Amino acid sequence: MSLQRIGSLETFVNVPTEGRRPRRGSASSVAASERARKLTFNPLPESWNPVFDDEDDGHLGRTRGAFEVPQWKRILQVVVMVVFCLFAAGIVFGYAALKPVLKKEGAYQDICDGSDTCVEIHLNLMFTVAAVATNVAALPVGAILDHYGPRVCGIIGALFLTVGALFMSFAKSLPFDAFLFGYLFLALGGPFTYISSFQLSNAFPRHSGLILALLTGAFDASSALFLVYRIIYGKTGGSFGHHKFFQVYLVVPVVILIFQLTLLPKQSYKTVGEMIEEIEAPVFDDSTVAPNAANADDQVDEQTALLREEQREHHESIAHDIEELLGPSKVDKDKQAQHEEAKNERSGVWGVMHNHTAWDQICSPWFVLICLFTVVQMTRINYFVATIRTQYEAIFGDTEKAIEINHFFDLALPLGGIISIPFIGIILDHTSTVAVLSTLVAVATTIGILGVLPYTWAAYANIVLFVLYRPFYYTAVSDYSAKVFGFRTFGKVYGTIICLSGLLNFSQSGLDFLFHHTFHGDPVPVNLLLLALGLVIGICLVGFVGIQARWLNKKREAAGYVNGRGEY
Repeated sequence: MSLQRIGSLETFVNVPTEGRRPRRGSASSVAASERARKLTFNPLPESWNPVFDDEDDGHLGRTRGAFEVPQWKRILQVVVMVVFCLFAAGIVFGYAALKPVLKKEGAYQDICDGSDTCVEIHLNLMFTVAAVATNVAALPVGAILDHYGPRVCGIIGALFLTVGALFMSFAKSLPFDAFLFGYLFLALGGPFTYISSFQLSNAFPRHSGLILALLTGAFDASSALFLVYRIIYGKTGGSFGHHKFFQVYLVVPVVILIFQLTLLPKQSYKTVGEMIEEIEAPVFDDSTVAPNAANADDQVDEQTALLREEQREHHESIAHDIEELLGPSKVDKDKQAQHEEAKNERSGVWGVMHNHTAWDQICSPWFVLICLFTVVQMTRINYFVATIRTQYEAIFGDTEKAIEINHFFDLALPLGGIISIPFIGIILDHTSTVAVLSTLVAVATTIGILGVLPYTWAAYANIVLFVLYRPFYYTAVSDYSAKVFGFRTFGKVYGTIICLSGLLNFSQSGLDFLFHHTFHGDPVPVNLLLLALGLVIGICLVGFVGIQARWLNKKREAAGYVNGRGEY
């Protein structure tokens, strides 16, 4: 279960003017410039990005300043997108709640002839395909967002949700596996809605962290949609079947489409760095004026002087609006850079691969180890979501107890993501990367052990740890990618990690076969296999990063460099 989870769309870094790290306290340190690095989900090379003319203000791929839009409208845009994410961003991950309803509704009974194991495998494959699609879709979403803007992304997402809801509603009467394709389209609609909403954090730069937290919380809470439906289905005695539910759900993409065409922004909002650069940009760009300053006044006629005065007043007006929007502390890039450097120093590995090409980064142990770890952990997470009820039925030999645990999980899954949001950023900002990775490995191992113990307390403890670990894990992976590989190649490198991990999630079908056939319905051997793989790879990852962090620290101290400053 994954979608991009981030804490910031931009970072300020000090860039030495001579292209190397200055020594602490040197003159060149003072002269170092601050540069804003913008995070992008676009996996395409920068040379493929479209070039926009300055006059082409209406181009979809361009950005606009939040100060150009009334405050009430920006507030409404944020509220609307949080609601949309709540109803569309990650609904497919509420599969554990939807699965028993689809079973009661007779999904796949026509091809399984009453075999519960056959139905189980088909439904789990439906979820696996959706989980893979969610991760792989992040690559094209990033490119479309950068080239065509959030409105196009939102419209595409609404279309996917519409097709998915129609397929799910009429699945039994369609001549193909409409459950699988319907769930697939619902999954594709999620990232187009969710990722395109990140730019709204720039609508209120002073509260960008809060807005990102609200969007992420809405994504986590969206898995509760099917929980609410399952409760309604039970209260109505099964009369409100999946056919009616998904017809009602069509209201969501229709409303999204209406708001995308009316209220929501066509272009992404500018980041803090882009607006600061706009303030600091030269007021005049008059190529007709001679470079000789002594003769400049003679060449400025009355019309040019009036034009320049208008340009100066316009620039001052924009600068005032931007400063009012950002606040004095935001406009000060020195303070921003110092704040970022403090976080980078604590990381211990920040900037280690920033100077390398994306291909060199992908071929490095830094990438290979985190990718392998992500493959195993993502597979474990999605496999547990898909099979929690059948696993605990086998472990306890009690269907009622398994249902009770399943219901607790359905409620805890969205709540865990919401509760963990404020703590994740604090942990990542105030601890080293080695400590974060060590925590991930330790908690993953604990979850694996609890998952095979035949005790009720272990089952509930396992679920509590799982729902808190899941958002922390995915955020930590994106944080690791940004710190180690940099924002410049983030779309390519992080996108490759998630894409490969998603594709290899098809191994869940093999794990299902081992679970139901090879081990005759015993989930313990499969869980122990995943536990062992995760532990071995995790130890290798922590060991490698720890050794490299110590080596980098010694190297920097010996050279007298300032920790935490990357080279570009």
